[in-house]
Amino acid sequence: MASQDVANVPNITTDQSALLALKASISYNPHNVLTNNWSTGTSVCNWIGITCGFRHHRVTALNLSYMGLLGTIPPHIGNLSFLVSLSIKNNNFHGSVPNELAHLFRLRHLSFKFNDFGGEIPSWMGLLSKLKFLSLAGKSFTSGIAPSLCNISSLEIISFGYNKLSGSISIFKCKRLKYLYLAYNYFTESVPSEIGNLIMLTELYFHNNNFKVSFK
Repeated sequence: MASQDVANVPNITTDQSALLALKASISYNPHNVLTNNWSTGTSVCNWIGITCGFRHHRVTALNLSYMGLLGTIPPHIGNLSFLVSLSIKNNNFHGSVPNELAHLFRLRHLSFKFNDFGGEIPSWMGLLSKLKFLSLAGKSFTSGIAPSLCNISSLEIISFGYNKLSGSISIFKCKRLKYLYLAYNYFTESVPSEIGNLIMLTELYFHNNNFKVSFK
């Protein structure tokens, strides 16, 4: 029984399986980077776009930005339990963002900027309690800002520009927020006066919306 428990403990093999599931979900890989490099014949930690930690020898960063990839994000990525940084910006990932990514409780940097995801900003992102940087900019998301994001007190940078967001802005519990980019959306309500409570805010971008002039 004990040996079976040990076998079920996540390790670098768990990470390898998750990344190979991601590779399998990519239907277009124009530069063949993953095809030629993500191979079981080499260590995961030597794969392009992968960084491993020295202490636990687990994947801590996944960066596939600017690779022109077309595909979806499989739920297996939620098994990368030591992941601190996840960036797939400027690709062509589409579909929904799987709920299993809520398991990435160590995540501090998340960028899905300029892909083709659809639907609302996932409410489970509010469970990523250590998140400092969140970028979902670029023609992907609709509806409003998930109220659950208010639960992430550690957030310092939010970039949601170039989407189709509307409704109210209720992120004023993010007391450490330094940068807020909401330009090029469909917001129409008045700018809440609570914006003044963000005392660490140094950069604020609201242009190209339809905000009312008055403050609530």
